[in-house]
Amino acid sequence: METVIRIAQLLLSLSILVIFHELGHFGFAKLFKTRVEKFYLFFNPWFSLFKIKKGETEYGIGWIPLGGYVKISGMIDESMDKEQMKLPPQPWEFRSKKAWQRLLIMIGGVLVNFILAVLIYIFSFFTWGETYLPTQNMTYGVMVDSLWQDLGFENGDKILKVNGKDADNFRDAYLEAILTEPNTITVDREGIPLDIKLNPEDISKILKNEAFMTPRIPFVISAFAEESVAEKAGFKVGDKIIGLNGYKVQFFDEFKDSLQNHKSDSISVTVLRNEAEEIINVVVPETGLLGIAPLGDYSQFFEYKVKKYSLLASVPAGLKKGAEEIKSYLKQLKLLFTPKTEAYKSVGSFISIGKIFPGTWDWQSFWSLTALLSIMLAVVNILPIPALDGGHVMFLIYELIVGKKPSDRFMEIAQIVGMVILLTLMVFALGNDFIRHVF
Repeated sequence: METVIRIAQLLLSLSILVIFHELGHFGFAKLFKTRVEKFYLFFNPWFSLFKIKKGETEYGIGWIPLGGYVKISGMIDESMDKEQMKLPPQPWEFRSKKAWQRLLIMIGGVLVNFILAVLIYIFSFFTWGETYLPTQNMTYGVMVDSLWQDLGFENGDKILKVNGKDADNFRDAYLEAILTEPNTITVDREGIPLDIKLNPEDISKILKNEAFMTPRIPFVISAFAEESVAEKAGFKVGDKIIGLNGYKVQFFDEFKDSLQNHKSDSISVTVLRNEAEEIINVVVPETGLLGIAPLGDYSQFFEYKVKKYSLLASVPAGLKKGAEEIKSYLKQLKLLFTPKTEAYKSVGSFISIGKIFPGTWDWQSFWSLTALLSIMLAVVNILPIPALDGGHVMFLIYELIVGKKPSDRFMEIAQIVGMVILLTLMVFALGNDFIRHVF
């Protein structure tokens, strides 16, 4: 059921983003009296799920949910309609319009996506406010895996600053730490400030291995693995583990590390169940794992900060949030195009995008993720790659500078090259997802 809900949220989010993106092109085309032949949500090779003709435009829904398109008369696009381009230019065609008008038509989709994201942020701030986990409220510091430990971090470190800036919001501080290079993270380790520096190679390892750094919380059992040794021994979901062989154990990392020293041994574990202590005996397998998953709900242990906004105050807050997300995503793209970080190995397809949606329907999360995807769609589309909006914009800027259009033949070849690049990237992303989620 969770998978169905995630797919439903992904499809609804993509539908909203695609429709508004194409409306941006459509609106400017109509403004400059340019004929739009088709307006489609999703792609429709061979057949359409639905279509209707109104005026000069056919509106429809395709069956491949990977985007959408508007077909504008007199324009070399993914339809590769060469026959139309052989005819004399008509006043209503794209190619007959002034360069600045064609430029606005092409950036219309990206512009609308930016505006949509900001409007969603304004609406969200006014409706729900801004909820985040302040780093100073993380009483027990962070929990990190072995990779972060190899880079100099320890469980229990409390993040103070990232690149000299106070770390208030844990999520923002974490993103700043892995998206900026080189960088310095200042932590409080048992009352002593300590600077830890990360270089591009370190970022590469973090992204490649999906290393985790999360708030450290007391160890409460949330679920069991299949054939869990712990479940068979009598542990229950909700048990809070507080001791092992008579020694105090408070955190998951402490318990997990201790088990490695007791492989094949019989141990006694003290748990707190319904406010009463119980002791459970269990034999640790040779793997050193009992098949227990820790609780990931931090709200039970830390106070989240909720900042409320009036309608007036939500406007600048939404604009600021939109600008920050654009800046953050540009940093992520920079990492992707920096080979030494190997960040390209973390590129995912719609499978990865679908997994970021929660397994239960939550409108606040839905709109927050939709705004983020709108930013991503806008930034990616404006990249100077033929077949994307940014590719057309690049050639239009060239025309404005030199006063001459690239030839139709050149544009056809550029469009084909761009489509090959995009298909290659799509296959690469699908391959990454297949390797991650299948192997």
